[in-house]
Amino acid sequence: MKLSWQPKKLLLKETFSISYGNYDFRDALLISLSYKDKIGFGECVAINYYGINLDEFILKLKEIQTKIEAKEIVHPKEFYQFLTSLNLHSFLCSALDCAYWDLYGKLENKSFSQLNYLNSSNLPESSYTISIALVDEQIQKIQNSDWQKFKVKCNGLDQNYTFKLLETGKQIALDSNTSFSDDDCNFLQNNELTRNFLYIEQPRPVGEFQVLNKNLNAVWMADEDCQNSSYLEKLQPHYSAINIKLMKCGGITPALQLIREAKKFGYKIMIGCMTESSVGISAGIAVASLCDFADLDGANLISNDFARGSFVEKGKLILSENAGLGISLL
Repeated sequence: MKLSWQPKKLLLKETFSISYGNYDFRDALLISLSYKDKIGFGECVAINYYGINLDEFILKLKEIQTKIEAKEIVHPKEFYQFLTSLNLHSFLCSALDCAYWDLYGKLENKSFSQLNYLNSSNLPESSYTISIALVDEQIQKIQNSDWQKFKVKCNGLDQNYTFKLLETGKQIALDSNTSFSDDDCNFLQNNELTRNFLYIEQPRPVGEFQVLNKNLNAVWMADEDCQNSSYLEKLQPHYSAINIKLMKCGGITPALQLIREAKKFGYKIMIGCMTESSVGISAGIAVASLCDFADLDGANLISNDFARGSFVEKGKLILSENAGLGISLL
């Protein structure tokens, strides 16, 4: 097996504004694993609020390259156990794990769904992200879109105008990226109108979720508060949903485990994404049939996608029927 990598710059169609800052591009790292004439692809991106440094990832890849290239072809779950021995950041582990699932499926000439006996006939619909702006500007973008579900970014809560988003007639979720106060959260969870939002994601800074009561009116969804299955029990009184991102939890293999464990606790599950190309989005769509929500618009937000595979069209997830994760480069 051969390992290679290539830095990429993902250019956003418009400035992406969230509470952490404003972004016009994302740096990414394309990972390739090849064996014989088949190539599998994975991806990780640099997210500043996760402390990601792609140069450090490249140094790590050079360090472990010989070990990976000496590894025999095994089942992806066994390969993931090998990856856990290499002391990898979850983002880099995810890229390697996804690339291997893609490669293994191509070698077996089976899709991810076939390898895992998944019925992918009923996929959730993806939301589209609306950046921070004045509420009237956000409403105009929603009304002008062909999508039906939207995740609206907030920087703090405007108690006088936020509910206006519901008047669009579209399905709306809120994502504060940790910017809501305890008072904001109490206002929302004690207001019956809040039931009309699909969910409200990561309202408070990491670890400061004590104010949240999942038994009131808000569907609170944990993002940064839930990194892996060890978080599920302590979050249970506060959150009723979790956002699983492959890079956050370390790839497809741990995501499958996290989904199983989260369902035991009764959580609703969203498969989410960062700003990613079709490499990362194809991996997310592969597990979407196991989830209640999807937020997989990452490749729709960039102007220079360099791959094809599964994709999202006006919110509908279109699952590739090709082997592996169905990924090829343009």
